[in-house]
Amino acid sequence: MRKVYVLIKCELGRAYEVAEKLGWLERGPEVDSISGEHDLIARLYLEHDEDIGRVIANEIHAVPGIKDTQTLICFKAFSKDEGPKAE
Repeated sequence: MRKVYVLIKCELGRAYEVAEKLGWLERGPEVDSISGEHDLIARLYLEHDEDIGRVIANEIHAVPGIKDTQTLICFKAFSKDEGPKAE
């Protein structure tokens, strides 16, 4: 699985409405409201052979109230369990 984050700018006053609609998508991304340049961040898990552009265009961009998105593709996760081994 590939982890993808989508930063989302919403039309004024519609961030909560957009977040709720995103949460009800079949894929059900995890959505958080954030501060700064974007209003929301959504985390998706995609199969390696899935077309990211089609998922974003057909599922995310289809939600009314979204003004702009920026997609971030994760290459490798680093965590305590997956980090370098001590010798």
